[in-house]
Amino acid sequence: MPVADRPAEGRFDGGVHHFPLRVYFEDTDLSGVVYHANYLRYMERARSDMLRIAGIDQRAFFEGGGGAYAVADVQLRFRSPARLDDALMVVSRLERVRAADVLVHQQVRCGTALLAEARITVALVSASGRPTRQPPHWIAIYQGLVGQGELQRP
Repeated sequence: MPVADRPAEGRFDGGVHHFPLRVYFEDTDLSGVVYHANYLRYMERARSDMLRIAGIDQRAFFEGGGGAYAVADVQLRFRSPARLDDALMVVSRLERVRAADVLVHQQVRCGTALLAEARITVALVSASGRPTRQPPHWIAIYQGLVGQGELQRP
């Protein structure tokens, strides 16, 4: 597939991942602003692409019977609304890695404005739904990214 036809994956700047996206009509509510739950969707897309380009193959792990990540905790703060056609940037930084989970700090920005900010813990769970250890090579990738770079402050 030509590079121009590939979906956006974002990019790393040091240990900080930047994921661009645009607000579409389907993202907004009757007042014309982004519906609150969509910020979590934006963050999920950014985390998934961040892991993919870092070398974490979640699909192969799941299809091999290893399990999948599940959101274990979310601390989310809304600061300002996004609106139709806004160009947003989801900025993600790994803060902590443990045997079975990872803590990710994420921001949704429109230009220099901080719209929403979250700390999300994702835990690796087995096919039976029990927490399980992350593969050692994943932990090594995460440890290389933890604490690198800083997120912009409002």
